[in-house]
Amino acid sequence: MVNAVVLIQCEIDAIAEAAEAIAEIEGVSEVYSVAGEFDLVAIIRVREHEELARVIPGGLGKVPGVVSTETLIAFQVYSKHDLEAMFSVGFEEGS
Repeated sequence: MVNAVVLIQCEIDAIAEAAEAIAEIEGVSEVYSVAGEFDLVAIIRVREHEELARVIPGGLGKVPGVVSTETLIAFQVYSKHDLEAMFSVGFEEGS
């Protein structure tokens, strides 16, 4: 699994529409509206590194209203959900 965080700047009047369009792209798991230098943050999860080209410049970058993007590729993912799943291997719920 390849994970990436994409920071997105949009035309001010197109943020909501761009967010909805980005959320529909296969490989995009979440889109957040944020304050600061960037308008949106998209979380990308794909199986192969090569799929990032389809999702980011081939999909997200072509959404009307998107002005620029900055992509951060994750080396390691740390989350409470992942850690709970890792330590529960071999245990069944209710045991």
